[in-house]
Amino acid sequence: MTSDTSSPSAPPLAGALAAGTVVLDGGMSNQLESAGHDLSDELWSARLLAERPEAIADAHLAYFEAGANVAITSSYQATFEGFAKRGIDRAEGARLLALSVELARDAARQARDKGVTHPLWVAASIGPYGAMLADGSEYRGRYGLTVEELERFHRPRLEVLAAAAPDVLALETVPDAEEAEALLRAVRGLGVPAWLSYSVAGDRTRAGQPLEEAFALAADADEVIAVGVNCCAPEDVESAVATAARVTGKPVVVYPNSGESWDADARAWNGSSTFAPEQVRNWRESGARLIGGCCRVGPEAITSIAGALREGAR
Repeated sequence: MTSDTSSPSAPPLAGALAAGTVVLDGGMSNQLESAGHDLSDELWSARLLAERPEAIADAHLAYFEAGANVAITSSYQATFEGFAKRGIDRAEGARLLALSVELARDAARQARDKGVTHPLWVAASIGPYGAMLADGSEYRGRYGLTVEELERFHRPRLEVLAAAAPDVLALETVPDAEEAEALLRAVRGLGVPAWLSYSVAGDRTRAGQPLEEAFALAADADEVIAVGVNCCAPEDVESAVATAARVTGKPVVVYPNSGESWDADARAWNGSSTFAPEQVRNWRESGARLIGGCCRVGPEAITSIAGALREGAR
């Protein structure tokens, strides 16, 4: 599937990965916060789907203009269960999930109007079960649910997001190989490619499984066009890229945090950034083909990443 907002010669995303490197956007939440929006709600950025959708489109536009090829939608924390806690019924929840894709498409059209010429795609974000809980368990996994229960949780919103026709489904910030197994089951038959991206600590998932075993789950999944890591420390990326490429033979996706640490109790970031955009050339040499940033990585850093990748390609 090729985005209707790509340049006329742009291939499907999977084809683009075979030909070169694609730049992802940065953190949605930090871009919204920098624009003055309060995200101290359990729905996080998903609350703005209902209250300030134009702010989300503006955030996507900022990243497209910064050099990103891919906008990751604001649906990470958008779930039927999370919406229900706020009195939002299932029909409205489905509308908001679909809206997250539409807003990214709108931003791509605005980018075209502003003279952006590089290929543009939309990735629909599917966060882990723990994101709905909003208690920090997305960084731990091990929820006490079976693979079947997790599959039943994820499948309905995956169906809605797939029907909105994104270019790819971003199964992201997955802390646990068991949840990855559930997500891989849930994307079968949807007709939209996906990437699978773990949140890691060192050479293991956040739940403690070896990355070799975690990545191997996706090796034979036809729906999965890339496997990798996100929402992790920059220093954890390079070895994870090499492992993912070796185990799966697929292109690798990487988008780490700035290097600051999240305090779930205080709901605040601590420390300083260790993210250096020039690192991305090493990641590409190890097999990364989708490269961007996650939490606390903004448009300026994405411009630097895009520049570093262009220079390295000469």
